Amino acid sequence: MKILITGGTGLVGNALRKILDETKNETIYLSSKDYDLTKYEECNKCFNHHKPGIVIHLAANVGGLFKNLNYKVDMFESNMAMNMNVLKCAYEHDVYKCISCLSTCIFPNETIYPIDETMLHNGPPHYSNDAYAYAKRMVDVQSRAYYEQYNKLFVSVIPTNIYGPHDNFHLEDSHVIPALIHQCYLAKKEKRPFVVRGSGKPLRQFIYSEDLAKLIMKVVNNYEDNEPIILSVSEKDEISIGEIATIISKKMEYTDNLFFDAHFSDGQYKKTANNAKLMKWLDEPFEFTPIEEGLKKTIAWFIENYETCRK
Repeated sequence: MKILITGGTGLVGNALRKILDETKNETIYLSSKDYDLTKYEECNKCFNHHKPGIVIHLAANVGGLFKNLNYKVDMFESNMAMNMNVLKCAYEHDVYKCISCLSTCIFPNETIYPIDETMLHNGPPHYSNDAYAYAKRMVDVQSRAYYEQYNKLFVSVIPTNIYGPHDNFHLEDSHVIPALIHQCYLAKKEKRPFVVRGSGKPLRQFIYSEDLAKLIMKVVNNYEDNEPIILSVSEKDEISIGEIATIISKKMEYTDNLFFDAHFSDGQYKKTANNAKLMKWLDEPFEFTPIEEGLKKTIAWFIENYETCRK
């Protein structure tokens, strides 16, 4: 069955390619240069041309804390339009299964930890990313609606913070790990302090992109429920931003000039997610990549591809 991956040339799309290129599935890896999915006509043209049987919807307008704070209209409107169009076209073109990728950052700010799939709509998200979060929450609403009205198997997966090769390493518009890697690289190159914005105290769970790709393919092949599922490392693997920055500085051999600037906002303190549903559903043990090993691979890829990577 032909698979269409929106956002197929990004972080998770490239990780999926490593798996799918070894299979007999015909797979289309879309980039934003191929079609503007925020426009229905373009999205419909894409589905008409490729006629997929399965859609993995990864495309999104994403960014780190400062992009989410400063460009809320852009984050809301572009993501709403993209998601509405992709799911509508998936229905109109009789796609068998559509898997949309959400994020644990869209959960309520004030909640009981650890969070699980049943808590997604229990309250407002953190103000720092509320525009993005509400747009992504609507994917779950829309997927359920298609299931309830048309019996379409549209489902959402909810990963924790993703990192790995082929990420966006832009200093302002990227997520925390790629931004820190790039900042440390430049600080070492220019022989200046490696300054981390914020106190370094917030806690996060990080999942390596290749681990997430393996889990997504398990969902493609075996998950027949329409309820969302969190794809995450365990609660015990939660780690502070400060610890991440320290590991990066050690891996890049630049440990003497690490500082934290607490004048900057930390954003949400923690988003601890429960992966019990995932662990119960999996039919065999799953081994996650340890954070130090994943960071080592990501840093090596970044340095090797510095001239051409997204930054």
